[in-house]
Amino acid sequence: MSDPTGFRMPAEWTPHRRTWMAWPCYSVIFEEIGEQRAYEAWAAVANTIARFEPVVMIVPPGERETARGHLSDRIEIVEHELGDSWMRDIGPSFVIGPQGELGAVDWTFNGWGGRAFPETAADADIARFVAERAGATRFASRLVNEGGGIHVDGEGTLLVTDTVQLNRNRNPNWTRAEVEAELHRLLGTQKAIWLPRGLVADTAEMGTDGHVDTLACFIKPGVVVAHGQPDPEHPDFDTARENIAILRSSRDAAGRDLEVIVLDPPEEKYLNGEPLSCSYVNFSFVNGGVVLCGFDDPQDEATRTIFARLFPDREIVTVPATAIFEGGGGIHCITQQEPLAGQAG
Repeated sequence: MSDPTGFRMPAEWTPHRRTWMAWPCYSVIFEEIGEQRAYEAWAAVANTIARFEPVVMIVPPGERETARGHLSDRIEIVEHELGDSWMRDIGPSFVIGPQGELGAVDWTFNGWGGRAFPETAADADIARFVAERAGATRFASRLVNEGGGIHVDGEGTLLVTDTVQLNRNRNPNWTRAEVEAELHRLLGTQKAIWLPRGLVADTAEMGTDGHVDTLACFIKPGVVVAHGQPDPEHPDFDTARENIAILRSSRDAAGRDLEVIVLDPPEEKYLNGEPLSCSYVNFSFVNGGVVLCGFDDPQDEATRTIFARLFPDREIVTVPATAIFEGGGGIHCITQQEPLAGQAG
């Protein structure tokens, strides 16, 4: 097995070579939001990102023509067996080596704790395929994990949640120390900040048990944006307050106190009477820009204004994301950045 010593996962705001995505194909998504809405939602994100950097879209065999009808000519289409469309979770987590070489962590994937497995068993091979296609050295892990369950600052700090990595439906025989050791070994991190749980809607049948990429993420060294909930009657009020308090009392691997910027959510949205885990934290960095989730809500513009202030040198773009959340995730969930190799880790 290859040795990941010296490799680290770069911060998402560092330069990308490209973004990887997976075309909508999973029957559950189609049942929830319809094929056409799914195609339009994924394509809107891909076409927006393609303005900033190359995009590779993996499509199931025989679906190239359908995908091409929705996608910009700038986007490369690659056919491969595909079970579902959440590239952040089924794809590899890219890392960079000490000489700038590209690596790819291939986590064990069990369908978010068994929610969609073995129905989507083809997903277990996607990380290997993407790694080979990218020319990356693959590092396989026994840890059951998904890319949406981690966030790093590129300088040694990692954000995770108890309800994902320590869940009995993923790693029942692992201790917290063992989980941390494996994450640090593969991501080049030294300190983990644990948040206790995710949003209530993210624990439902279509959820992930609390991925951190709807809760908090680094945007700069020492700076975190966090999902807020100002309504004391909302079931996520205590969760958001506790997560924010933990972050504000934490220091990163470099010893810095964290600055926490709270992003309030849009007005509650529902699917079949059940709330969605809509979060502005679930955005994607791209070269020269930031692609935000939009919910046709006044809070969209307020969030865009916050990001414009935080990133005056980046173009801030909002893309409709309600349909994606109805399918179970957001813009960050359907994308996976490949960092620009050649920069020493």
